[in-house]
Amino acid sequence: MWARKPYNCERCGSDFVSCTALKHHFQQKHLGKVHCEKCGQEVLREKLQDHSKSIHDRSTMETHKLNWENLEERNIKNMATKISQTCRMCSRHFGTILSRENHEIQEHHFTASKRAQMSTGFSPHNMLECKGPQELQRFADKKIHPASGSQHAACVAEVGALLQLIQGCFPVPASRVIQGGSYVKGTDTQGRSEIDIVLLSDLFANVNPCKKQLREGLEALRENLKRTSHGNRILMGKRTPLSLRFNFLCTESLHSHSFEIMAYYDVLGPTPSTDLKLHLYRKLHLCNDSDEAQLCALALLPYQVDFVKASVSRVKELIRLMMHWFKTSFASTTEENKFRRLPSSYTVELLTIYIWERAEKPLFFSLVQGMRAVLKLLVRYAEIDVVWHRHYHRKFPIFVKVYQKHTRPFILDPVNPTINVCDTCNAWDEVAHVARRSLLKPLFSRVRAEPPWLFTNDW
Repeated sequence: MWARKPYNCERCGSDFVSCTALKHHFQQKHLGKVHCEKCGQEVLREKLQDHSKSIHDRSTMETHKLNWENLEERNIKNMATKISQTCRMCSRHFGTILSRENHEIQEHHFTASKRAQMSTGFSPHNMLECKGPQELQRFADKKIHPASGSQHAACVAEVGALLQLIQGCFPVPASRVIQGGSYVKGTDTQGRSEIDIVLLSDLFANVNPCKKQLREGLEALRENLKRTSHGNRILMGKRTPLSLRFNFLCTESLHSHSFEIMAYYDVLGPTPSTDLKLHLYRKLHLCNDSDEAQLCALALLPYQVDFVKASVSRVKELIRLMMHWFKTSFASTTEENKFRRLPSSYTVELLTIYIWERAEKPLFFSLVQGMRAVLKLLVRYAEIDVVWHRHYHRKFPIFVKVYQKHTRPFILDPVNPTINVCDTCNAWDEVAHVARRSLLKPLFSRVRAEPPWLFTNDW
């Protein structure tokens, strides 16, 4: 643990090497400020009433509910990939998807009518009620796109400062830090901003004892962060064996970021050879320890980020629309179907990129046409069969073995030939039902496929 320095600020807990430095800090950061009794944030005394009206008179409970929902989604993000074979009602695991579906019908009476009732939940003022491309664009600019201008700059500064704080609070020095998530990829929205942080250290190179060290390190990080000046803006999630998850309230733009922090050793290094990557693929394919496989796969995070970031800005706009569609079109889970899992954000990103590539990668296109194409493909989810060969070739033995045994829907991770990202969802039938209903909404009324989306006429 870090030794405590002698001059400590009683307001925020920051440490200083001299009394003069402490006084300067107090004058710059705390003088004339008081703590808000509702959120603990420091504000100028004369601004306290305005602060309370602008922040706490809004729907505070809804904000915190959203934060916890985001954390719950993160909690299942890195679980075993065969969620597709897990019952959405009782979590019992089956050998095949068909066996799982038969079980749900026979044991839980999950009929078509019940599926329709439990899946659809269009929110009021849904974007699907927009009447045409212009209205959709205005809706996206107002409700979906993240902050821009000075608010974006302030957000970048806050996140950057927190990243430095995380590294300083972690009890083990990191040789390298890699980042991922929608915030880093440029696909974040106003209501969903994910930041993945991986702290790499050679001290975790020995897998067997390292799991205990990882848990201890992440627990120390958890407690250290809570004691910092940012602690009152961090909402911690449930404890998990391999990661630390929390939401961070960004004060300047009044939104939050969902953080997930993991740690391991640098399996590949910053510039790995092709042979080293192929060796990692073989290790992942043969690994029977799901925890070890998950930790080793962290080395591929930068390549996942690069794959999505390489898309043109219009594709990222379409991704945001699809993320918002998933957020606002489905009924919330209940106690009865609490094990339902919708596709991960990474799956949605890859699916959207695939549709764009099918349209021959236009730089500019109608978002209505693009969204319509994605929804039509989701209706036909059992036909989804997507593979990229940028990181592994068609004759690579592991790819051949995985593809020979694959079942649809199938989207092979473009940087990891051992993972079908569609396996993280056990409710593709519900996705298809909601997509079918969505295509009947005003946004798509009397819309027909136009070039370069004519291939959707076959759907």
